[in-house]
Amino acid sequence: MTLFSLADRASDAALVAGLAVDDDAAAVAFVRRFERQVFGLAVSITRDRALAEDVSQEAFLRAWRAAATYDLRRGSVLTWLLTITRNLAIDVVRARRTTPTDSALLDQLVATALTPEQRDEVGALAEAADAARRLRDLPTEQARAVVLAVVAGNSAQEVADHEGIPLGTAKTRIRTGLRRMRRSMEVEHD
Repeated sequence: MTLFSLADRASDAALVAGLAVDDDAAAVAFVRRFERQVFGLAVSITRDRALAEDVSQEAFLRAWRAAATYDLRRGSVLTWLLTITRNLAIDVVRARRTTPTDSALLDQLVATALTPEQRDEVGALAEAADAARRLRDLPTEQARAVVLAVVAGNSAQEVADHEGIPLGTAKTRIRTGLRRMRRSMEVEHD
């Protein structure tokens, strides 16, 4: 019986423990056991096989680096590994997404955001115009943060990076801007 066949029969937790102590047989068995699930999740998120291969490889590297911190009480090995994969794949997709970086373009988005093109439905046109007006009523910093987050689909961290502000400030601007828009809407409907 070879060393690899013994590792192949080990429990998931035993394989992670083997990763933590740099056991080559455990590493090979770990990758063999989970490679299909990891790659499948990566492909489903990235929609790109080559990118999914890179994500999968990085997910296994991160699992290897974090193996010593794995806690069986917090979830199964598969759940832990797929969470690593999911987070990494989302980060890769976000990094590849184009976002407005030119301040003039962002200011133009703020000024024209949510203003619809020709629409057939009068109600949709009125809603979009109301939302655009409420957005323009916000302080510039909040409007920029809301547009970056809601219209451009950026995370709070991406808003913070783009605007050169701390993450907490970005979150506050997004949250406060959205709350003000909602409050304005509620006041108008009452």
